Amino acid sequence: MSDATRFTSVDPRTGRVIGDHPVADEAAVGAAVSAARAVQPAWEALGFRGRRLRLRAWRRLILARADDLIDLIRLETGKPADDARLEVVLVTRHLAWAADNAGRVLRRRRVAPGLLMPNQAATLEYRALGVVGVIGPWNYPAFIPIGPVAAALAAGNTVVLKPSELTPRVGEWLSETLAEAVPGPRVLRVVTGLAGTGALLCRSGVDKISFTGSSATGRLVLAACAQTLTPAVIEGGGKDAMIVAPDADLPAAADAAVWAAMTNAGQTCVGLERVYVVDEVADEFLGLVVERAAALRAGAGADADLGPIVLPRGLDVIAAQLRDALSRGGRAVLGGEHSLDPPYMHPAVLADVPEESTLLTDETFGPVLVVNRVATTGEAIERANASRYGLGASVYSRRSGAAIGGRLRAGMVSVNAVIAFAGVPGLPFGGVGDSGFGRVHGPDGLREFARSKATTRQLFRPPLRPTSFTRSPRTMRSLVRIVRLLSGPGALPGRGTARPALRRRTRRPSRNGERQP
Repeated sequence: MSDATRFTSVDPRTGRVIGDHPVADEAAVGAAVSAARAVQPAWEALGFRGRRLRLRAWRRLILARADDLIDLIRLETGKPADDARLEVVLVTRHLAWAADNAGRVLRRRRVAPGLLMPNQAATLEYRALGVVGVIGPWNYPAFIPIGPVAAALAAGNTVVLKPSELTPRVGEWLSETLAEAVPGPRVLRVVTGLAGTGALLCRSGVDKISFTGSSATGRLVLAACAQTLTPAVIEGGGKDAMIVAPDADLPAAADAAVWAAMTNAGQTCVGLERVYVVDEVADEFLGLVVERAAALRAGAGADADLGPIVLPRGLDVIAAQLRDALSRGGRAVLGGEHSLDPPYMHPAVLADVPEESTLLTDETFGPVLVVNRVATTGEAIERANASRYGLGASVYSRRSGAAIGGRLRAGMVSVNAVIAFAGVPGLPFGGVGDSGFGRVHGPDGLREFARSKATTRQLFRPPLRPTSFTRSPRTMRSLVRIVRLLSGPGALPGRGTARPALRRRTRRPSRNGERQP
């Protein structure tokens, strides 16, 4: 429920109201950004070491209060306890990596000036942008925002976080614990609200936006950012595929496929939604998948493997996609429309689904897995790459995994594993196509929230001065000769030619009247 000024958050398992929050209007968003901007210079002035010590203190407090965060994540998302525990573990690991590595990645460093500029000392450094706006999702309300939040803070920025309206208390908890661990002016501020609040943050004058959510909403975020030319990192949806080669470890591949497709009730942007398995092992693989998926249970109990479908309209989307797949000739090997048990859904596995079905073209966000057989791994690659999305992918093959993975159009690939890249803090996270652009995590993620600054300093007066109106023709001729010598034969041809002209060789008449070369 919501009105113009307040909205409520609910436990998706029961519908019980668990919180009442303000809808931040333009004035409130502007005030948060202004307050963040006012304290940013002091935060940046702490330097990498000073920020590292403070972010480490935050991490220690999160670990000390881990049970509180786990309970809060479960309350707002309904996910099983172990899923929430894994999320908190990832939060602390990625926070630690950003804090510990920002100085190494972003510090001032020397750059070789080159043989033409020996009189210059060249340096490159990365400076903070200022204030970064982060718009977080509800499916991993702590782990996903911590990527851009930690990177932005470690780089010297302050942050304004707009959490999902479905999980506002997790965002507030993160801000409150940082304020407790690092007394003084708040460097992480939270504005709560609905979609309109996110649009206001995009237009508020922040120096960059990091958004995670659906691709459709990502387009709206970009449109709002365009009004103020605010750059953005967009992490959109996915339709991740797995390829199972004939030489795959089939039990391992089936176990991984079920987990990647069903964890968090399938509500994972890098969750597995499509499997392409080579025909000669397809029956065995499908049997193993069905056996493992059938053992999973959805519900609110302590023994449940899957939590609820959190988005109110999510079940309708899944039902429509299932109907479309079945109407086009797909087979429900496990479950089907009857798997929907609001607010839950039990696992469903389909086979032989036509590629034009919405179940294979659109993001599903539910515990549904499609297993399609193909003749060759080449065909599997073609089908996997045909999607407009390009977030993550996985390959199972004992001998050819790396080669197959190298041909996949995706921002991230795991070989003989699933979603492993998300657990490696030093790797960038992001996709291509409708899955978005820009990266969080790793060195690339740190650089997303900094601006490069190049500096040169003259060490001595150069013998040649081509960048002066007092230069002589002799200076420029000498410069061209030097470049030719440095570049090797054939470099820098004469004016108006693409390469040195080849001298035409004349042919002399032979004794019998024919020309000879």
